[in-house]
Amino acid sequence: MGLFSFIKDAGAKIFGGKTSAEEAAEAAANKEAAIKEANDQAASKLKETISDLDLKAENLQISITGDTATVSGKAYDQTTKEKIILVVGNSTGIGVVNDQMEVENNEPEAQFHTVVSGDTLSKIAKKYYGNAMKYPEIFEANKPMLSDPDKIYPGQVLRIPALDS
Repeated sequence: MGLFSFIKDAGAKIFGGKTSAEEAAEAAANKEAAIKEANDQAASKLKETISDLDLKAENLQISITGDTATVSGKAYDQTTKEKIILVVGNSTGIGVVNDQMEVENNEPEAQFHTVVSGDTLSKIAKKYYGNAMKYPEIFEANKPMLSDPDKIYPGQVLRIPALDS
């Protein structure tokens, strides 16, 4: 008497089922397909949101792999491109935006600011412009993603455009 060790996935399939290795491979394939489907749905929802915000880009394409979203297409101007990137990047689950967009009409690029606890648009304006009363510039630069200058949150990324001279 005693215990005998065997390799459970080797040998004849007496019970007609799949080996645990085959089941694991099938489960992995199903999981991968489910993740791809979820990423495709998220990308589609982002495109819909961008359209709802009236941000237009020719041939806009968004693909998501892991926490990285790749965005391509042609925006009318730099402002529209940056707003599209912010819509995508400020979405749950997205940690990196791979910008592959082109711009039809070039203009200066804005700076980006990641909101931290305690930030207000006035504090941010003071930091970048030297004048807290310039906060409406930042608010306007982030419309329509911002609907109220008092509703920003830690982790959110905002556009900080250069001031017109």
